[in-house]
Amino acid sequence: MAKVKNIQALCKFCNSVTKMELTGEVFSSVEHEGKEWAKCKKCKQILLIETDSIVRDSKHKIDQIILENSIDYSPEKTFSVGDTIYHKTWDDFGIVISKLSLSNGKGSITVEFQKLGFKKLLETH
Repeated sequence: MAKVKNIQALCKFCNSVTKMELTGEVFSSVEHEGKEWAKCKKCKQILLIETDSIVRDSKHKIDQIILENSIDYSPEKTFSVGDTIYHKTWDDFGIVISKLSLSNGKGSITVEFQKLGFKKLLETH
């Protein structure tokens, strides 16, 4: 029996960071390079996800946050996947694990915080 590869990623259907089963890579398409098919275990939808939105060993990363390299969170700033941020109101550090473009021209980032877990925040796009 083949081993199932499970990851955590942002599901665009149920709009949450959830466990997903990788079902296969996209073949022979330059447009879809760096993307894989995944099935959300929460809503059961199959979607195409970018491999940079996959959360691998997130707990390991969270435990090793370098506090000196963190960026203070503000919705007026733009962040990249992998950035370490500090949210002053919540007094918590986290890592940006995915980004999403919103219809209003702004962006949304999913951050895994040390104390609060996964949270979605706004950013300038």
